[in-house]
Amino acid sequence: MNLRTKTANLSKEIEGTVQGHRDGHGFVLRDDGEGDIFLPPNEMRAVLHKDQVRVRIVGQDRRGRPEGHVLEIVERPTKTLIGRLLQESGVWLVAPEDKRYGQDVLVPGTGIGTAKAGQVVVVELTEAPALFGQPVGRVIEVLGEVDDPGMEIEIAVRKYGVPHIFSDACLAEAKALPDKVRAADRKNRVDLRDVPLVTIDGEDARDFDDAVYCEPAKVGRSKGWRLLVAIADVSHYVQNGNAIDIDAYDRATSVYFPRRVIPMLPEKLSNGLCSLNPAVDRLCMVCDMLVNSKGEVQAYQFYPAVMHSHARFTYTEVAAILSNTRGPEAAQRKERVQDLLNLHDVYRALLQARQARGAVDFDTVETQIVCDDNGRIEKIIPRTRNDAHRLIEEAMLAANVCSADFIEENGQNGLFRVHDRPSAEKIDILRGYLKALGVGLSVSDTPHPREFQAIADATKDRPDSQQIHTMLLRSMMQAFYTPENNGHFGLAFEAYTHFTSPIRRYPDLLVHRVIKSILAGSHYRLPTLPTPGEAQAKLAKRLASRVTEPKQKSRSRAALAELQGWEAAGLHCSANERRADEASRDVEAWLKCKYMRDHLGEEFAGTVSSVTTFGIFVTLDAMYVEGLVHITELGGDYFRFDEHRQELRGERTGIRYTIGTRMRVQVSRVDLDGRKIDFRIVHDEEEMVLRNATRSRAGKRARRETVGGDDNNEEAAAPARAPAEATDNWNHGKSGHSGSGKPARRDNRNAHQAPREAAAPDMQDLRASVQQAAVAKQGKATAKAVKNSRASKRKPRSGR
Repeated sequence: MNLRTKTANLSKEIEGTVQGHRDGHGFVLRDDGEGDIFLPPNEMRAVLHKDQVRVRIVGQDRRGRPEGHVLEIVERPTKTLIGRLLQESGVWLVAPEDKRYGQDVLVPGTGIGTAKAGQVVVVELTEAPALFGQPVGRVIEVLGEVDDPGMEIEIAVRKYGVPHIFSDACLAEAKALPDKVRAADRKNRVDLRDVPLVTIDGEDARDFDDAVYCEPAKVGRSKGWRLLVAIADVSHYVQNGNAIDIDAYDRATSVYFPRRVIPMLPEKLSNGLCSLNPAVDRLCMVCDMLVNSKGEVQAYQFYPAVMHSHARFTYTEVAAILSNTRGPEAAQRKERVQDLLNLHDVYRALLQARQARGAVDFDTVETQIVCDDNGRIEKIIPRTRNDAHRLIEEAMLAANVCSADFIEENGQNGLFRVHDRPSAEKIDILRGYLKALGVGLSVSDTPHPREFQAIADATKDRPDSQQIHTMLLRSMMQAFYTPENNGHFGLAFEAYTHFTSPIRRYPDLLVHRVIKSILAGSHYRLPTLPTPGEAQAKLAKRLASRVTEPKQKSRSRAALAELQGWEAAGLHCSANERRADEASRDVEAWLKCKYMRDHLGEEFAGTVSSVTTFGIFVTLDAMYVEGLVHITELGGDYFRFDEHRQELRGERTGIRYTIGTRMRVQVSRVDLDGRKIDFRIVHDEEEMVLRNATRSRAGKRARRETVGGDDNNEEAAAPARAPAEATDNWNHGKSGHSGSGKPARRDNRNAHQAPREAAAPDMQDLRASVQQAAVAKQGKATAKAVKNSRASKRKPRSGR
């Protein structure tokens, strides 16, 4: 870069969004999608997290990142903050719950209202921060004490901006709706009330979107099935652009927390009029399919109908009936047993088609938090998927594919659920990981999902299968909503959309409206929707660099404007889906931290679930809780992070910590505010002897290996030792390769020695070596004792 170019870059003004950091510094996420700009703590004094700013690059920080100077605050979206009210030396202040807001808010004595010290409050900003002054505000809402039941949810919905209060207009329109299906509502609908449709959901489900029914049918000359998937007709009650619709669009999705749901629709609809409750009439949209013996949908049709649910099943109950048709569960539901068997038959055919497509189906563990009446964690249990779960899943997938095909064939706009193939970077990391583990399979540059499933099938019986499947899942991209159909990579579908959950997902409601308009011979147009906000803008930037670009078509100005409206709706729904996930994870993390506070100092067995430059994350076996063993807790060695192998390796000892490593840890610290749990490794006596006995030998081999080793992994093996900067990476969320850390000794060495595996014994190998050495030592001692005994017997004879 010449001097003129460098000077031009330094004088260039750049706009972006501030992302604060709990340690006081921050970053500017550039609007043009280029790399982030570092803001030192002194620059962060006059700005807040989420501020839209204009900056100029003034140089580089000590890690080589571009460093910026704030020129102007373009927009300040933050008007209120949630935090705890504190009193220090007579001064009232609010410490923000979100630590990315790096400054406490001063509150004058007249601004605290009825709030008391220690309570969780919402504060409205009245004065902006300045270089030499903190922000000022006043308390506008008191939520209660931090330990009050459900407080974590109250904090999360405000922290992430989740809409949780319906507008008066929305509630008024919901109240005006009838309590049951009227005769006028049944007009122009197919009457399916005599068809024994049933719902199958979890034990704690309150809203029922879908019902299913299956019967044998002839498909051509071979056997097959007629499969009916009936979905609640929310669009009949939520009219285009009315008050309920505006609130539903604003939320875009229901948000699920332990013991509480923030619904997308008012309760009268979500749990009442739209829920397919048993033994009552309900309006629905039906996808009626003919499925052949190979699991292929030969024909389908959509129509509005009225139904009457004949039973409300749980997954556990259906699984018990399918496994034993003469058991007590089957005896209680004997009139529905044959219907369930038909559903199971069509499921097996659909599963066969899934396998033929090569769709991925990774075996990962999901957990469920069970709370007591006070909202505290009682236990954390794994969610087990049985045939009943898979049965419903395959039926819903079939209906979703039919809806996508129906919209595309009729040339209408709609929201598709798109899942791109993995990026080149993720593929490269996965290849290195599989190679390091000795997995004989890999993935191509433009992979098919069948390649991923083949790896999952080939490794399912390995002891580290859970970790391999987790890495396969992490290599996938995140799905999103868009009017441009690019297929669904993971499910191996050419077209896919969401049709089956309009009670809790706004995209499904839009799909219903599009299908209805096609059936009516009209063209659906979106209502006037709000302009996409900050979250949608960020998501749009990320999606702009997606792997698969949409096919460009020539469009009129009106068609282009309509498409842009659909794109905005897709971005909004995708961003709010991520917001809901973040809020749910935040609540779960808070509950887990509070749960683990009662276990401080206790020891547990666990497995390394993730490896980073700053330490290893360990998931406890019994509790399914994840915590960090910081790199400073791994001992006095210099540890290098190998991105391809996903491991930390000690330079002197050769000890490796990789995904799947078993260990015993102690709960050393719980940070409730930061939602973090710290562990330290518990070494038994044998391990301590091993570390001392093998330090010199293993260290020499590790150094020889670092000199030679695998040339392809030299850049990936980054030193990872500096505690302060390692913590900085963790908090900022930058995982993977990092140039930070104290340089390991002898970095520039170019000899060629033995392979890496031969010189890097893991804990089991080292333990075996110690045991062998102990046996050999004991054998030598025994031989010496026998020799001495014989010599003592010979001495008297020689004396005579």
